[in-house]
Amino acid sequence: MKRTAEAKLRPLIVPNESVHVLSNGLTVHLVQRGPLPIVAVRLIVNAGGAFDAPRNRGVADFAARLLRRGAAGKTADQISDAVDFVAGTLGGFATDETVIVSMSSPTKALNEMIALMADIVIAPDFAEKEMEMMRRRTLAQIANALDDPTELVERALMRAIWGDHPYGYETEGRKHDIEQLTRDQLVKFHKEKMGPKVAHLYVVGDAANSELLKLLETNFGKWKGGPSVMPQLPMAAGIARPGDVIIVDKPEQTQVQMRIGATGVRRGHHDHFPIIAMNSVLGGGFTSRLVREIRVKRGLSYGAGCSFNMLKSGGSFTVSSFTKTESINTLIDVALAEVKRMRTKGPSAEELANSQRYISGLYPARLETNESIAGALADVVYHGLPSDYISQYRERIMAVTQKEAAAAAATYLFDDKFVLVLVGNAKALVPKVKKYGRVSVMTQSDLE
Repeated sequence: MKRTAEAKLRPLIVPNESVHVLSNGLTVHLVQRGPLPIVAVRLIVNAGGAFDAPRNRGVADFAARLLRRGAAGKTADQISDAVDFVAGTLGGFATDETVIVSMSSPTKALNEMIALMADIVIAPDFAEKEMEMMRRRTLAQIANALDDPTELVERALMRAIWGDHPYGYETEGRKHDIEQLTRDQLVKFHKEKMGPKVAHLYVVGDAANSELLKLLETNFGKWKGGPSVMPQLPMAAGIARPGDVIIVDKPEQTQVQMRIGATGVRRGHHDHFPIIAMNSVLGGGFTSRLVREIRVKRGLSYGAGCSFNMLKSGGSFTVSSFTKTESINTLIDVALAEVKRMRTKGPSAEELANSQRYISGLYPARLETNESIAGALADVVYHGLPSDYISQYRERIMAVTQKEAAAAAATYLFDDKFVLVLVGNAKALVPKVKKYGRVSVMTQSDLE
């Protein structure tokens, strides 16, 4: 049955990539791809939020989002007008591990847009006026997050899983970080953390490589400074608070957000494909076991699922759902039982085959645009994945055996080492959930 499914897979054609290094050490990846006259550009710098200094959290994301708000003598409005005039896009943000600046442009406007992108990367103004506007906007976002049960449970879970590891801090920083952030900190971050030798530039679209290289050398070749070697994060030691039940008190809530967190695996793990296939059966899709048992059979919640968050220096596993306060114990018990059933018995042959077809069928859709191809190539390079990772992704998924999926479940799903995080009415929840572990209660302000 599996051989038939494999035989029906059409080859996934990935455009050829050529790699070059500019005079300043910036590595450039070029991919010619038509027929649409559009080019996508993505700059990846190893300088994300996890690299922020402990007393300077949030600076990477703040600086990245401020890049296009004035640079090289051009105001924020002038930059916006130039981008809108050619129907392009341009912006920056930070993840846990990287700063990303992305741009899209019609081919006919590529010269102007590349020059503009280089300006905001190399010579941002960090104007005080723009900085204060960004500060107000970021503080408002944090305030909104602290009133949202879903955001609250994710923040509490992240800290419970990672503890003092750099992954345990919000990329956008916390309230006091943003309130105290200064322009000098932004300038220092840009000077010391951003640089061509810790960056990769991906250009995908309808443009000749020979012309592109000259254009990129002219504009990005003048970028100097920054680190000379790639920064590294410490490897995560494992879940920080196993056996704990953490309740974020939101007394007015009649529903409870629930997360069960445990140790996962890092990106590029040798069992990546068995893990992905197994997780899809357990809770990675709408027909998964968790959805069937929690939503379809019992009507406990509209949504349920699980996922592995795989980062470069560690990973986590999370089961997520929500329900009424009165039914929280049933929800937790069902979720734990399904994890245990998968861990002890693995998926059935039919479940695995359905999962494989689902994953392999969706994968090509993730590579339909120039932007998505640039992102996929960047993922391969950043995590040191095999060169044929993209082209052979579906084949590797289809090659997973039932025995391998069962072994992945037995090895990487938690047994008793998990943390339970809830957001809801603590007074009603404490007597219900103390049987699951050591209970502690937090307020929303504890997560600022």
